[in-house]
Amino acid sequence: MLGKLSWQRRLTNHVFTSFCYITSIISVCVLALILWSLISRGMGHFNLALFTQATPAAGLDGGLRDAIVGSLIITGIGIVLAIPIGILIATFLSEFGRKSILARNIRFMNDVLLSAPSIIIGLFVYALVVKTTGSFSGLAGALALMIIAIPMITRTTEDVLYLVSPMLKEAAVALGVPRWRVTVMIVYRAAQNGIITAVLLALARIAGETAPLLFTALNNEFANANPLQPMASLPVVIYRFAMSPYKDWQDLAWSGALLITLVILAINLSARIFLHKKQK
Repeated sequence: MLGKLSWQRRLTNHVFTSFCYITSIISVCVLALILWSLISRGMGHFNLALFTQATPAAGLDGGLRDAIVGSLIITGIGIVLAIPIGILIATFLSEFGRKSILARNIRFMNDVLLSAPSIIIGLFVYALVVKTTGSFSGLAGALALMIIAIPMITRTTEDVLYLVSPMLKEAAVALGVPRWRVTVMIVYRAAQNGIITAVLLALARIAGETAPLLFTALNNEFANANPLQPMASLPVVIYRFAMSPYKDWQDLAWSGALLITLVILAINLSARIFLHKKQK
């Protein structure tokens, strides 16, 4: 009887292990196919002109300079606004109100925002900002990206702050150091690699967002660095060019998609490096 059960368990283990290997291989193959499609179709226009020339009209040569600059401005403003808010919320949840009713409610709302579709956030900012001001703007797009980034920074930073040894904080408090100074000078320093990782993951998350920007920043056919006006962004331009019937625009869309993929890959690798340093 025991031998039969042992045989059944070994068979079940081999079947499940084989299933895991097969699904992993399929996932890697699909990812490799996506990357190969991006590289093979996007490298044709991946040159210096892509970064230095303005967005062209159909049938003309050009690049994605305006969209790249717009994305840098919108994403930069969004992540700069999100960093202090996310870190301060995480600090309250882990250091000051860990088990309070308010903290539980904040965690619940943070989880809701973390799983909310980005298009819903874009519609919310459209109703709150765009309709109120009467104009699309890069700032509205940055606010939408900020709302997407805050829950990611909050969740990851809270988990990292939990890992800081309580003995460090207790020793500082025993020496008479104020609680806020303990948090800033000791807790943040001990968790700095993890906080940087949280910021980089949030940045990678918002760098390729398209739907919120369609309702907020809209687009701009001309060079514009004023965030109070409609502003071009790389994801929106890729979306427009990929849906167009013009082959030159489609080729630029592939090159832009490859650029975003490489940027997000670099950001994720940087986050992995910081996380590895934290673990060591």
